[in-house]
Amino acid sequence: MHQPVGSMRGTPTTQPSSWDVVFCFSYLSWEAVAHRGWFGTEDRLARGLIEHERVGRLLVCDQMRSLPIMLARDLVEGGRIGRRRRTSPREKEREGAFPTSPMAQLLRPVGVRREYPTSIAGVERACRAFDRAAGRRARRMGMVEPAVIVANPLLAGFAKFEWAAEVTFFATDDWLAYEPQRRWWRAYEESFARVGRQKRRVGAVSAAALERIAPTGESKVIPNGIDPAEWLGAASRPPAWAEAAGPLLVYAGTLDSRIDVDALLALARQMPDARIVLVGPLLDAQHLEPLRATGNVDIREPLARREVIALIRAADVGLVPHRDNALTRAMSPLKLYEYLAAGLPVVASDLAPMRDVDAGVLLVAGGEDYAAAVEAALKRGRAREDTRNAFIARHSWRARHDRLLDLALA
Repeated sequence: MHQPVGSMRGTPTTQPSSWDVVFCFSYLSWEAVAHRGWFGTEDRLARGLIEHERVGRLLVCDQMRSLPIMLARDLVEGGRIGRRRRTSPREKEREGAFPTSPMAQLLRPVGVRREYPTSIAGVERACRAFDRAAGRRARRMGMVEPAVIVANPLLAGFAKFEWAAEVTFFATDDWLAYEPQRRWWRAYEESFARVGRQKRRVGAVSAAALERIAPTGESKVIPNGIDPAEWLGAASRPPAWAEAAGPLLVYAGTLDSRIDVDALLALARQMPDARIVLVGPLLDAQHLEPLRATGNVDIREPLARREVIALIRAADVGLVPHRDNALTRAMSPLKLYEYLAAGLPVVASDLAPMRDVDAGVLLVAGGEDYAAAVEAALKRGRAREDTRNAFIARHSWRARHDRLLDLALA
């Protein structure tokens, strides 16, 4: 069994107050999630574990870094140190620095290359190196058989973690449906098979993602959530460009091939007085190019987090016009929960992750009329404040993290 922190502090061991935990990012790092504003699933989990009373000592592990790139970067950064003003620990934390303490540390493992090899043998070597580095740091922190929560789909099966008590794979995507990762699909399949053979615990953001992994041990569906502090209270003023006449229809998220362009084109033609705003990282400009010819579709670059929240809270309808494919069937769209936290009626493609979340979601099956659903949503209007607040409490990140820790620490 892994050793409860409570027992090492002289407290009774029958009901331990907290446990040692190691969390491994997928393809992210603490610095990267701080830079993008802490809005993603792993971002929230990493910060949530630091603050959670059920977690004693915590080791957060970044993805592997490339040694040559790291040395070059450190050389450049080193030349700037003399020109920088000194910052306090509080300022560093605000800027995204890890809040290092005897109870929480960050591991930034280094390898020859940043990307994992694509061969099974190469993946095994890389995962062994990561495993050794994480085990050494955990032991230096005084951890004895900690619980490991790993979001990386390769480490989930290939890393042995023999120094840990239990290993839980937290799948934030259907990695076998994510086209940019196609080179690793064979390795993912082998990793998931090993997860099954080892009966490792699995949490996934959707039933489809969980089914793809086919776990043989304990498992749970743990959808995405929301931060109540971002959505409770009065709304901030939206960007000036958003204050236009006519209904404001918003899609906030990654702008790529998951979006049903034909549905949005039809919506724009049928509702010429509405303003349709798409905001987020533009990953597939060619796919969205037909929308630029319309007069009432506005494609915007990513906004600061506070501006995204203000825009959503100023909107009249939240849109989730996703195409029906393996990737979208396995998603747990953050935007869906954020629209509902803002009290918006939502019009979404009829996909499994959109169903049974809230009565405020109007589903549109393939080939059906988005405009009719948007008109119905506008007539329905915003949720009552007490309904909105209840939704926020029910779907908080804290509630999600409790559910994951119930699985990982059982």
